[in-house]
Amino acid sequence: MKKRIHLFTAAFCSATFVLLASTTFAQKAPAYAQKPTGIAKAEAISQQLGLTPQQKVKVLPILRDEAPKVQAIKNDNSLTRMQKAQQLRAIHQQTDPQMKAILTPEQYQKLQAIRQQTIKEATRTLAR
Repeated sequence: MKKRIHLFTAAFCSATFVLLASTTFAQKAPAYAQKPTGIAKAEAISQQLGLTPQQKVKVLPILRDEAPKVQAIKNDNSLTRMQKAQQLRAIHQQTDPQMKAILTPEQYQKLQAIRQQTIKEATRTLAR
């Protein structure tokens, strides 16, 4: 019986240590310093828009497909500000009809504002 208790205690302590170590490691960088992935950005946009579950099913794949393209343009230092803005607008125009059909007018306006902010951020990073 004592052997089982010791074995259980050792297993519990090991599991606790592993959980605490992994949690601590994941929290090394502050939240503002962590760059969100395309999936995280798509989720954040869906929350900002207040999507219904039905809308999420339709919108998230569009946003997830768009995210790496947007990120590639943002990170391309060979492009001028104007070129970045033009390319981002082109990507947004490709998915615009789909998004407009899914979103309410209010949600669509919010999306337009988010996309404008994305363009501003992309053109601002070049100046740094």
